[in-house]
Parts: sequence; C-alpha cells; structure tokens
Amino acid sequence: MKFVRRPGTPQAGGKDPGVEAEAPRKSAAPTEVARSLTGKPRSRNKSTKRGYLDGQMLIAMPSMGDERFARSVIYVCAHSSEGAMGIIVNHPASHVNFRDLLVQLEVVSEGDQIQLPQHEYRVKVLRGGPVETSRGFVLHSSDFFIENSTLPIDDGVCLTATLDVLKAIARGEGPRSALLALGYAGWAPGQLENEIHQNGWLHCAADLDLIFGQDSEAKYERALKKIGIDLGMLSSEAGHA
Repeated sequence: MKFVRRPGTPQAGGKDPGVEAEAPRKSAAPTEVARSLTGKPRSRNKSTKRGYLDGQMLIAMPSMGDERFARSVIYVCAHSSEGAMGIIVNHPASHVNFRDLLVQLEVVSEGDQIQLPQHEYRVKVLRGGPVETSRGFVLHSSDFFIENSTLPIDDGVCLTATLDVLKAIARGEGPRSALLALGYAGWAPGQLENEIHQNGWLHCAADLDLIFGQDSEAKYERALKKIGIDLGMLSSEAGHA
C-alpha cells in the first residue's frame, strides 16, 4: 500500500509502481482533492467554491447494478463541474489489520506493535472504492491538521493521504476519529449527476457517527432512515422508490 509523499519530496522514476490500474467505471479523482493529494493541498483558510454534494453521504439504491457499490454509503469529499470523489465508509477491507499495516508501512516495527496506544484500535480499514486500491487515504476529524498535507472537507471532517497522520496515530497524537480507506470512488464530469438522475443514488446529510461509527453493517440502513426511508419498503426497481 502506498501513501502520498510529503510535498517537495522527490520520488524516483516519477511513477508509483505500487498503484493499481484504475477501475474503468469510476475515473480518477478529477477535482481539487486530486490536486491536493498530489502535492498542492487546499489551505485551511482558503475559500473555495463548494459543490452541492460536498460533505454529503451518497446511498446506493437497491437497484445499483455495480456490485462494487451494492449497499454502499459514500462520503463525498469533493463535487464540482470537474467531477466528484468520495470514500466508501461501510465496506470493511477483508483480512486487513490496521496494526499490521503500520508495520508494513514501517510506521512502527514488529516489536513496537504492543506499545501502540489504545486509540489506534478504533481506526477501521475500509475498501474506500475501486480506484487506486493500493493507496491509502485517512478520513479523520478536524482536531488534527497538517499544513500542506491535510484537506479540510466540511465542518469537522478532513482528509490526509501522507504517512504523517499514521505516525501521529501510532504516537497517540492523531485525530480523535479516523478511518483508513484503501482506494476511492471517482466520477468524471457529469457522471455522478447522471447516476443520481437514473436513480442510482440517494443522498443525505453526513454526521460523524455515520462516517466514523464502528458498526459498519448498520450504516446503510441508518443512512436511509436519516431521509425517512425504510429499507423494507424501498423498491428494488429503479424509479419506483
């Protein structure tokens, strides 16, 4: 798994050989998030034009035809005329342990594992989406911020894709709430709007428990209930909710 290097740190060869090919249906992050994650982060105080889905949750309709997004709840990190990018927050990564990842990334050594603070047990490892699945993205509460590395998304939520946030978590100095996503979901210009129009997605306001809560299994129905929908009464036929 790869994390983006800190801005100004050269990378041999110019190409990251550890990043997997992007999934064909979802494009690479096309917005300011992509620019931030490649070394040009948005300042905490800089005013930017927000898309209407920024900081919202997407909820897959039962009619979702792409199994990678079945029953998924996605936190939208950026949405604009350039496209959209988000992190799936309710699909745990199978057989992936956060402590083992810290060792693999050389954040801690094998012998140091037992010394990690209890806080790190609350960091879930999720399948964030089908794009760049070998790259890690940490979605976290805004009580932690690294200048030139952290992207503020909405009140209370930020995104960091450098190793510094994992090192801080391992020291017990990281954010109060965090999740580690492997990969992300991205949409080309107009693609997400079209999928919503075709009844592929519903959306609702985000809340910290829906994003960082430990019960991943319950997030899908909880998100639907936020907009007054009972899953048992929701038709699986597109256009007949």
